[in-house]
Amino acid sequence: MSAIHLDKIFRPKSIAVVGASQRTGSIGSAIMRNLIQEGYPGKIYPVNPHHKTIWELQAFPSLLEIESPVDLVIMAAPIASALQIVKECKKTGVGGVVIISAGGKETGTKGRELESAIKKEAKDSGLRIIGPNCLGIVCSQAKLNASFASHMPLPGKMAFISQSGAICTSVLDLSIKEQIGFSYVVSLGSMLDVDFGDMIDYLGGDYHVNSIIMYIESLSRFRNFMSAARAVSRVKPIIAVKAGRTQAGAKAAATHTGSLAGEDAVYDAAFERAGIVRVKSFEELFDCAELLAKQPRPLGPGLAIITNAGGPGVMAADALFDCGVDPVALRPETIQKLDEFLPPYWSRTNPIDILGDATPERYQRVVDVCLKASEVKGLLIILTPQAMTRPTHVAETLASHLKGKPYPVFTSWMGGRDVEKGREIFIQEGIPTFDTPERAVRAFLNLYRYSKNIKMLQEIPPNLPKKIEFDHKKARILMDREIKKKNFLLTEIESKDLLSAYGISVNLTKLAASGSQAEEKAREIGLPVAMKICSRDIIHKSNANGVLLNLKNELDVHDAFTKIMTNARSCNAEAKIEGITVQTMLSPEYELILGSKRDRDFGPVVLFGMGGIMAEVLEDQAIALPPLNRLLARSLMEKTRVYRLLKGYRNHPPANLTLLEEILIRLSQLVTDFPEIEELDINPLMVTKNGFCAVDARVLLKSTEVPSPLHLVISPYPSQYEFRITHEAVGELFIRPIKPEDAPLLVQLFESLSPQSILFRFFSPLKMLPHRMLARFTQIDYDREIALVAVCGPELNEKMLGVVRVIGNIYNRKHAEFSVIVGDLWQGKGIGAELLKRCLSISKERGIEQVTGIVLPENTQMLALGKKLGFSVKRVVGESDYKLEIDLTRL
Repeated sequence: MSAIHLDKIFRPKSIAVVGASQRTGSIGSAIMRNLIQEGYPGKIYPVNPHHKTIWELQAFPSLLEIESPVDLVIMAAPIASALQIVKECKKTGVGGVVIISAGGKETGTKGRELESAIKKEAKDSGLRIIGPNCLGIVCSQAKLNASFASHMPLPGKMAFISQSGAICTSVLDLSIKEQIGFSYVVSLGSMLDVDFGDMIDYLGGDYHVNSIIMYIESLSRFRNFMSAARAVSRVKPIIAVKAGRTQAGAKAAATHTGSLAGEDAVYDAAFERAGIVRVKSFEELFDCAELLAKQPRPLGPGLAIITNAGGPGVMAADALFDCGVDPVALRPETIQKLDEFLPPYWSRTNPIDILGDATPERYQRVVDVCLKASEVKGLLIILTPQAMTRPTHVAETLASHLKGKPYPVFTSWMGGRDVEKGREIFIQEGIPTFDTPERAVRAFLNLYRYSKNIKMLQEIPPNLPKKIEFDHKKARILMDREIKKKNFLLTEIESKDLLSAYGISVNLTKLAASGSQAEEKAREIGLPVAMKICSRDIIHKSNANGVLLNLKNELDVHDAFTKIMTNARSCNAEAKIEGITVQTMLSPEYELILGSKRDRDFGPVVLFGMGGIMAEVLEDQAIALPPLNRLLARSLMEKTRVYRLLKGYRNHPPANLTLLEEILIRLSQLVTDFPEIEELDINPLMVTKNGFCAVDARVLLKSTEVPSPLHLVISPYPSQYEFRITHEAVGELFIRPIKPEDAPLLVQLFESLSPQSILFRFFSPLKMLPHRMLARFTQIDYDREIALVAVCGPELNEKMLGVVRVIGNIYNRKHAEFSVIVGDLWQGKGIGAELLKRCLSISKERGIEQVTGIVLPENTQMLALGKKLGFSVKRVVGESDYKLEIDLTRL
């Protein structure tokens, strides 16, 4: 469902309160009081069959009795009446309902059935529902406090979304004490309808919001959540605490990957990919909120620390170090300026220890030097109460001086009664202040992590040096065959065949059913060889002593066959044994593990790390969500300690990292194409002088009705929209969706445009495409946007001739806007028309009904193209521009 009616929830012109009352202590009474006391400017209609007037307002026995339109209904009556209220809302055209009442799915089967009935009743009606079991909603801009919280927050530009009403009230209470403002406070409750994804979408489009913080207990519609967060986090920080950080689901795992990729680690990976900063506690969340509300975001990690005592400065430096960051190194000229007035025994480094007798004037002069130092990107000022220190006077001297700086400036007045007045001064002046240096540093670094992650996500991924191909048909036949036989755990040979189909190198592996056959296979492969048990019933071969290595002659091979069979029978007498594999023996530099498992919420995840039989003990792994490109693959590797070895370490030469990126991309594509893959293990992937080789593999399959790519939470490249056509003016033309790697081609296209073409497309005289815009145009969400490019030339030397995109409206998913850009040399040759026709066809396929675009009056070619394709052309009221519009339901 779209967010089209959320405006009627958060900016309603009229509200009906069902269960309204003047009875002290009732929820209906609290909501009525809040609406009236906070000066809500719209109409309020109390609904209560037992009263005629409430709060001096006419009361109505039901919604059906209210003759005027109602935008929002607040349901504060017992939940048993909720279904009837929703029916009345549908009849009267209400835009939204906030169900405060508890008694839904949290109570068990009956509650779940009631919620299902409510959801079914509201389906396809356009009615949006928040709750049940929630605190309510607050929108400062609309003077709307439709909740039973005790206080209205101070106005601000930060939004808070929470499933827990108790957390909402706690944040509201603390925010008033710390002078932190909010634009929205939303308690989602059980999320029968409106969820975190909907709210992120809605808040992302509201200019009254510049950051979002969230308390999450559970998520729904994970793909929608990821899509919304990825779009909004690029322009507005999103900070979240996810409760329930326990590892679950690993006990029954059939592979190393399954046990290593725990549930909480998957949330970490998902939030990072979405651009969300995840914090671990309520304290961290609120500290981030304070810094976000009062200070600009950090542009870098360069934190300078001013302190009047050595110990707290060391504590702050240690907190930085724990997060892999050092205090910023002071430039010689900065030290020289400080030398001019500080005592000769000051620290002469960062942290800047200005000694226990520091006066307010000394503090201010040091702050002035730091604020002018180009290396400083953040400033933490610490004070501890000492006999020579005047905490209140220092705070008074600094407070107004610290406001309005281009980077975060914050304080830690450590102690109790002696520093309390100083803290109050900073709070009143909007300067963040923290009890301890560690909390201050952690909040700074969490926000820096946001900036760093967004920068990484907006980097332009390079192309691989060659086109990579896959044998999808071979893999499909193999999996279908084994699923039909109910062989859901593939043997090692079958697993390697699957990997080989997707271009991942495996060692030569042959199956032997006897000692003599093993000798024969060893001669074919070439000694020395490795031998392993092959049985679907023996998952971990080493645990069954089912692996023997470096067998150098045929007698060793024959004896190894007997020994492995005996060991296997001892381990599991009932095991069905296919035979024993004879394999090429490799001598690795070291061993890696690659794998995937299908998470119940986020779909497949890809794992990378140090491998071998000690993989679970060493715990050196990282995970990421597919699809992957080269940048994401490299980032995944960089999160592990083994990456230091891969770059080359002492006598270990560097590995071919480009090839390893390719292998990760191939693995990512495999689990993207086949939702039947429940778990996949390559352990070990051996690192050799010649490259990489999978010498053991295990794949667990599971039947699924979810087709690819709907099992992913991030939409992959939609190859089904690739077309090759012959164009009379160009020859062979390749029409395909845009890719992140297309950024250089898009730059070349832009540079070929005349100033007039640039004006027609961008409505301003751009001289170049800024990096942020370039990333936005090429790193698209294929669920939300359609962007087709026309290219010609060989694949590794393509030239982009034009781009057409259709972008969905987040408030109404049936509406979208289009844009067209074609290189000057190729205009008037039908390339734009071909691209736009195909984009409109895809739009209709996706359920979009109306596509519009704004065109300058001078752009006669675009106006003519619009008419040719069936767009209506009308002048925008009060302006000279034209609006092109097409109804796809009539095509």
